Amino acid sequence: MPELPEMEAWRRQLDEPVRAFPIVKAGPAHVATLKTFDPPLRALEGRRFAGARRRAKRLLFPTEDGELVLLVHLMTAGRLRYVRPGEKGPKAPALRLEFEGGAQLVLTEAGSKKRAGVWLLTPEQADTELEHLGPEALGLGADSLAGICARESRRLHSLLRDQHVIAGIGRAWANEILHHARLSPYARTQDLGSQQIEALHEAITAELERGLEFRERGANDKRTYRVHDKLHEPCYVCGTPIARVDFEEHTIYYCPECQTGGRVLKDRRLSRLLR
Repeated sequence: MPELPEMEAWRRQLDEPVRAFPIVKAGPAHVATLKTFDPPLRALEGRRFAGARRRAKRLLFPTEDGELVLLVHLMTAGRLRYVRPGEKGPKAPALRLEFEGGAQLVLTEAGSKKRAGVWLLTPEQADTELEHLGPEALGLGADSLAGICARESRRLHSLLRDQHVIAGIGRAWANEILHHARLSPYARTQDLGSQQIEALHEAITAELERGLEFRERGANDKRTYRVHDKLHEPCYVCGTPIARVDFEEHTIYYCPECQTGGRVLKDRRLSRLLR
């Protein structure tokens, strides 16, 4: 699933183009993709977007008149693309918005399962839809992170993925962040000392900014990730083969030398003897 670096890169790419012209045709939209019906999607016709915004892993497109917000959640396989006039676009996207002059904003989704979602909301409804989210991961202060760790008795990988606590990080960037901080994904938040919390804070900022820089350059997963999905490849710090473990239905990638003192983590579903 695209996470904060990927979503922010898309936001920056779309911000200027989507505000250039008014929408002349809104739709069609796949029945499984459009999650709201009132106001109808055609209510966007004749309006301009004020640009692109982001909250956690969601993109928001408020109208210039302040009356509506188009909210998009790409889930795992959704992709949002701005098609310029004369450029060939997909034949049957999950959502199509056509702008004056012929440009289009299209949402596509690979595979047969339609999980990406689009909501057309009032600003108040959008606020309600997003109120469950925690503070943004990028820009989270060290003191705020220390407070979160003090009140949450959780394993670190689980904490970083919880959108209610810290918004924008998923399993891939949690892997990158914890390796950078040299912390075990199974370490408990309340066991962290001040230096470890500071290292975690620095890693969150450094890795998300690195990811954003790479995604803005158009880098693919292979070039962007240094730990995630790198099973048996040498750790870029120490050369130890990257290991993998399943935890809470998620696959975690980590370096046994840098993060766990040489210990190989056991699958939680098979053993309770974890560290």
